[in-house]
Amino acid sequence: MQGRGKVITFAPMKRAIVSVINDLVTDQRVNKSCLALQKAGYEVLLVGRKQRKSPPMDERPYVSHRMKLLFEKGPLFYAEYNMRLFFFLLFHRAQLLLSNDLDTILPNYCISRLKGIKMVFDSHEYFTETPELVNRPMVQKVWKRIECFVVPRLDEMITVCDSIADLFREKYGVKCHVIRNIPPRKALPPKGDKLALGLPTDKHLLVLQGSGINIQRGAEELVQAMSLLDDCYLMIIGGGDVLPVLKQMVEDMNITDRVRFFPRMPYQQMMAYTQLAELGFCLDKDTNLNYRFSLPNKLFDFIQAGVPIVASHLTEIEKVIRQYDLGLFIENHLPETIATTIREAFADEARREKWEQNLQVAARDLCWENEEQKLLEIYKHYE
Repeated sequence: MQGRGKVITFAPMKRAIVSVINDLVTDQRVNKSCLALQKAGYEVLLVGRKQRKSPPMDERPYVSHRMKLLFEKGPLFYAEYNMRLFFFLLFHRAQLLLSNDLDTILPNYCISRLKGIKMVFDSHEYFTETPELVNRPMVQKVWKRIECFVVPRLDEMITVCDSIADLFREKYGVKCHVIRNIPPRKALPPKGDKLALGLPTDKHLLVLQGSGINIQRGAEELVQAMSLLDDCYLMIIGGGDVLPVLKQMVEDMNITDRVRFFPRMPYQQMMAYTQLAELGFCLDKDTNLNYRFSLPNKLFDFIQAGVPIVASHLTEIEKVIRQYDLGLFIENHLPETIATTIREAFADEARREKWEQNLQVAARDLCWENEEQKLLEIYKHYE
């Protein structure tokens, strides 16, 4: 472009490539990170995978690329994805790489060193202590070696809560920032209509949701508790490896009139259902470090939706619920105990009104608009 005898050139916009191993659609943390990168002045390219049963990608203000893989699970899946991601990063321009979770860290780290590109690692959980790995020591050993190779070589990283950050700091001496996975304050859609959605109007609505409804998360015991609660109706929204077991349990116990399953759905649609619930559940078991220190998305989704919570005694979850007084805790995972706790939650109307007031306060405090400011400060270091 010319102006007054001078040639004016425009530098290409700096680009960040964000990689994650899932199918992109339901991962709200990654979406929020991408939007924050845009605010920080980056052109964003999000890379993930597309499974045969993946829902269509929703409209987003940045570019996304979903790779179709030959394998969808097991060692060959992880090997294929990491190899494909390595070559994708190798042949695409970027000034910053954002690696989400340990299963994308190795190709990101190798490319960052090979091409001299800055890299951010965001650990959404304590991956090497998930039950899927704890019960498979040989596989766990492989991932621990990757973690031990890369993480100590990082200047800093991001994770989701204080407890997990402390583990990384103590083990590797890495500077670790905490960015909690909190939904935006202004993201709520209108409440759904019970009749239009085929939900009962004469029962207490309960909700269990998430993209990782897996083993050791209390879902089986919650379903068993529903056989003791004829005035309640449980919505199970999302995906996970325990869902086939839950569906068979519902059939075997003949409680199809009390439990309904919904597939993974876009966040706005899910929250239209969630806002109708009168109780939400965070029932993970203290069987591994990852669950013990988890701070799941659903906790903050319930808070933003104004839904009181029934939870197990896990460090980070209990800290939030007790700080604001947002619900009750189960003392064990017996179905009878869960059912009793649910009845207790509905027995005291004055307490429920107090929870509703407290949820409004917590929703104002615990929102992405506040948390994002910390993330933007981190991104400034990479300009």
